[in-house]
Amino acid sequence: MTDTLIRIDLSKSPAEHDSIHNRWHPDIPMVARVDPGDDFIVECMDWTGGQVGNNDSAEDIRDADLSRVHYLSGPIGVKGAEPGDLLVVEILDIGAFPEQTWGFNGIFARENGGGFLTEHFPEARKSIWDFHGITTRSRHLPGVEFTGLMHPGLIGCLPSRELLDEWNRREQALIDTDPQRVPPLANPPYADTAHMGRMDKASAAQAATEGARTVPPREHGGNCDIKDLTKGSRVFFPVYVKEGGLSVGDLHFSQGDGEITFCGAIEMAGWIHLRVKLIKDGMRRYAVKNPIFQPSVMQPKYQNHLIFEGISVDERGKQHYLDAHVAYRQACLNAIEYLKTFGYSGAQAYAILGTAPVQGHISGIVDIPNVCATLWLPTEIFDFDIQPQASGPHPGIQAGDLPKAPWRG
Repeated sequence: MTDTLIRIDLSKSPAEHDSIHNRWHPDIPMVARVDPGDDFIVECMDWTGGQVGNNDSAEDIRDADLSRVHYLSGPIGVKGAEPGDLLVVEILDIGAFPEQTWGFNGIFARENGGGFLTEHFPEARKSIWDFHGITTRSRHLPGVEFTGLMHPGLIGCLPSRELLDEWNRREQALIDTDPQRVPPLANPPYADTAHMGRMDKASAAQAATEGARTVPPREHGGNCDIKDLTKGSRVFFPVYVKEGGLSVGDLHFSQGDGEITFCGAIEMAGWIHLRVKLIKDGMRRYAVKNPIFQPSVMQPKYQNHLIFEGISVDERGKQHYLDAHVAYRQACLNAIEYLKTFGYSGAQAYAILGTAPVQGHISGIVDIPNVCATLWLPTEIFDFDIQPQASGPHPGIQAGDLPKAPWRG
């Protein structure tokens, strides 16, 4: 019988768990140790640590403390792992807790994290999604149902001291170019809300002043948000500290490529079943700097898509040079405008693109001056026909809107 190495009590706060942490630091103690070849189950909180409820208000999204998020279960030590090795992590299974078969999607306020399209959607919004086996529907988004591709948004190994110092140096240098920007360019260490697992009080106080925030992906893995890392996937992680220090959290029921609303997936609490192996000296032997991901053969089998194109010309008409960020923004905005013709609000359309299994592609990146980015929207997820027709669009639903919470003051 497979052991559950880390258990979570959803009735308790994250601070009451010493088997989780919300910063990256090389000195966070291991909470369990396994041998190469072992498989085990890890339970995880949702990424906010229970700050968001199953209700029809977006105030909890508006008021979420983003310095108290990404509570990661771990770190787990793998016996024999040394810096320079590759840690092979196989995702065997993943699921929601039976007592909590729902998740949430949030559009964060511009003043509190923002999102990919924060200039267009500056206020906090929320949708709740109920899970029905492998499919999901939302009372806030009528007319949409799709199969989830459950995956961990955040998984990685502990950084070395040298790597942590490099992260903090380069990210602070970026912040210094525009320190008053809203939302900020990056998130520096913030000791007040750091949760450092099983570190003793004195050590934790010092480490909290330098521990890296968990928002971005980095060389060790981290918040990669790759929607195809479901059961059957494998990841090859660089090892930077003795025993690796594997941590995982931020579980998603489903997500569109890019997780564009920032809290852009369907976030959930749940469990993940993993197996670990080692490739000794794998970083040197395979010239690995960042993790390598091997997706699962399991994918929703949507055959029909509408593909929306975007190019490197922003919504104000400014030409950019081979800018993939601008091009994908335009593809998303084009899809949102299209969905609005069927009765959805812009915010609802935005949420659909963040949660449904849409595909994002860089279709062309060499033809100056425009990148061609595309967003593939599966048409089968809708209860009505969204194909263009000569008779014009016929609103398929009375959609209403997502719960909204204006910024305080």
